[in-house]
Amino acid sequence: MNIGYEAKRIFHNTTGLGNYSRDLITILSNFHPENKYFLYNPRPTEKQLYQPKNPVEEKLPVSRIDRFFNNLWRRKNVIKDLKKDHLDIFHGLSGEIPLGLDKTNIKSVVTIHDLIFLRYPEFYSFLDKIIYKQKFQHAVSTADAIIAVSEQTKEDIIKFLKVDASKISVIYQGCQKEYKTTCTPDVLEKLTQKYKLPKNYLLNVGTVESRKNIFSVVKAIKNIDTHLVIVGSLTSYAEEIKTYIDKEGLQNKVTFLHGLTTSELAALYQGAEIFIYPSIFEGFGIPIIEALYSKTPVITTNYGCFPEAGGPDSAYIDPQNISEISTSISRLLADPEKRRDMAEKSFIYAQKFSDENIASSVISLYKKLLV
Repeated sequence: MNIGYEAKRIFHNTTGLGNYSRDLITILSNFHPENKYFLYNPRPTEKQLYQPKNPVEEKLPVSRIDRFFNNLWRRKNVIKDLKKDHLDIFHGLSGEIPLGLDKTNIKSVVTIHDLIFLRYPEFYSFLDKIIYKQKFQHAVSTADAIIAVSEQTKEDIIKFLKVDASKISVIYQGCQKEYKTTCTPDVLEKLTQKYKLPKNYLLNVGTVESRKNIFSVVKAIKNIDTHLVIVGSLTSYAEEIKTYIDKEGLQNKVTFLHGLTTSELAALYQGAEIFIYPSIFEGFGIPIIEALYSKTPVITTNYGCFPEAGGPDSAYIDPQNISEISTSISRLLADPEKRRDMAEKSFIYAQKFSDENIASSVISLYKKLLV
């Protein structure tokens, strides 16, 4: 098969959507090298996030006009390049399908990660909501098949975008290989020294924004003898948290980090006593999977996609209940044997998100479209 991908985020995005896109291309090309994978990148990259190698090929706009109007090329004019490359399937990796693709003989797939902008519109600007709704509605209406990254996302697609359930396949995301590689004690020690961290700590990973709700954990540990490490890009929400930390004298109990390498972050996961993720809503929650593979016990939200990601042996809390969060943390910190048991069982559960399973599911979906 000749398979094409909207590759803007593969080459230019360092966070969730970029990681998903790079990981998917990597595992597909590793497990199914008999196919050809074309990555349609609207503009050359300044920072090398992904290096294509056979059977993967990067495709850039050719004409001067398409190079100048690269967003228009990505949204519409790329169609002529898809035809020239004799694609069998085009896969939009982040909720978008080129305009006019449904008028060709090329089959199409789109991945929808979440519909948070519809479920929690208060987190988005008026203009963003309009743009996202148009793009997503067009994509799910014209695509031949839809991939939802969780059952929760599938339910939201049906509810908010009025799509027939038969058109949607749930195919989970995995995580990068670094989280599946055990790091040595000396690596952990050097890391904690580098960032001036205590030996024992709780970990949270994700953009520090209100939807992620890490403020609740900061409040919950006020009277617990522990340290919280928060890794992620900072927003104005982080300033609210820092004001609270200064007011309550918690400066020695919370550390903010950002800009870590993937290897450093993987080591940080493995060194944590508990990974805590009290998000209000996610499409899936990749950091949970990263923690499961790191054999770190997880405390997370008790509804939505979180039990789906965390499995039966993670601990679940009401993310708005500070007392409940505090009690859950205290109980696990006081019971090392319980933490070890949770970690071992959750690691077994995480194998359902293996690269091989994901690759097999995606390729099977592609083949069904061509029958």
